[in-house]
Amino acid sequence: MSTRSGTRPRFAVVGNPENRRVALFADAVRAAGLPGPRVVSWAGVLRDEGADFAAEEIVRIDSPGENAEVDRLLRGTSDATRVEGSARWYAGFTAALRTLRGGVRLDDVDDLAVLFDKRRCHGVLRAAGVPVPASPTSGPDGARVRGWDDVRALMREHRMPRLFVKPAHGSSASGVLAVEAGGGRIRATTSVEIAADGRLHNSLKVRRYEREADIADIVDALAPDGLHLERWLPKASQHGRVTDLRVVVVAGRATHAVVRTSRTPLTNLHLGGSRGDLDAARQAVEAAGARWADVLEVCERAAACFPRTLCVGVDLLPAVGWRRAFVGEVNAFGDLLPRLTGLPGSGAEGLDTYAAQVTAALRAHARTGPTEPPPGPTRPHSGPLEPHDPLHPHDQHDPLHPLHPLHPLHPHRTGTPRARTR
Repeated sequence: MSTRSGTRPRFAVVGNPENRRVALFADAVRAAGLPGPRVVSWAGVLRDEGADFAAEEIVRIDSPGENAEVDRLLRGTSDATRVEGSARWYAGFTAALRTLRGGVRLDDVDDLAVLFDKRRCHGVLRAAGVPVPASPTSGPDGARVRGWDDVRALMREHRMPRLFVKPAHGSSASGVLAVEAGGGRIRATTSVEIAADGRLHNSLKVRRYEREADIADIVDALAPDGLHLERWLPKASQHGRVTDLRVVVVAGRATHAVVRTSRTPLTNLHLGGSRGDLDAARQAVEAAGARWADVLEVCERAAACFPRTLCVGVDLLPAVGWRRAFVGEVNAFGDLLPRLTGLPGSGAEGLDTYAAQVTAALRAHARTGPTEPPPGPTRPHSGPLEPHDPLHPHDQHDPLHPLHPLHPLHPHRTGTPRARTR
């Protein structure tokens, strides 16, 4: 395969060679008729203080997770189940990203630094008018949480009796607590297990703590790594199970989606969540008088905040009644959805998430040649977006709501609106 520039595309990936993420991406590259990508190991990057790429290499940065040696180098502990240490992990990861030299990047270093800080990411989304849950810790001016006493004070100050407490640099629900207070009692639902020595460990079992002293111990142990607080929004349900969606956005377009359901507030599949019915979710949105295309548009607007990164996974929180939706998180490595093919009308029909990214990268390569990075997504524009609090009780029929038919699109991109066939 050659391109307009006359060069044959070459891919490279920074990842853990044994990881299925790397294997799935390599399969997608070979399926496109190209040699498998050159694999640069995270362990090598961390030990050798960087890696070099040829100017024409198209470089994908993949997750450093699920490797004991890499986790030890980043976190400083050989116990992969430990929850503490996420601030050290973040500092090591972002420093390592800046030691990668050359190549055409599919992931932007500055974007990744924001995506792996929930406080900064929330602030960027909010500033762009993307609907997000209210948060007192959002952005550069957000409150800093030094421990449980600060959480309790912020709950009172912001009238948030139900909220999520999240490690600022966590992933896969590690260390997340769903806290609810009322009737003189308080409880927290989490996958955190307190060991006999007081250390915190990730568990595949979701448990509930009802002693405030236990909850305080967990929060106090995690606070030095940085904490992010978000209002706990009541979510829509399927068959009595709370429901959200993971939507993958590639080159600015929502290409893949799964529904996740759970009997607990944590819908992660590895914590007992299960896949729900995507067709039923779409029908529920339309039955509520909203448009499915607008649901996907919210995710695309969130991805547009990170225009130099080819692919992100957006966690979308549909509100009770299915008329409104909020972005919970944007994930840099949220594309691990094996065997899932693209949404109708997405341009990725019949492709998994990795094949969709390879296709988008090759199209950009053909347009721009090997020395220019893939262009960021372009968005339609329909006028300025006024400052808006998506939780304001008087705004539920306001056209600035994400699922309202008159909702404007991202204000910072221009271009010709494209046809929507969903």
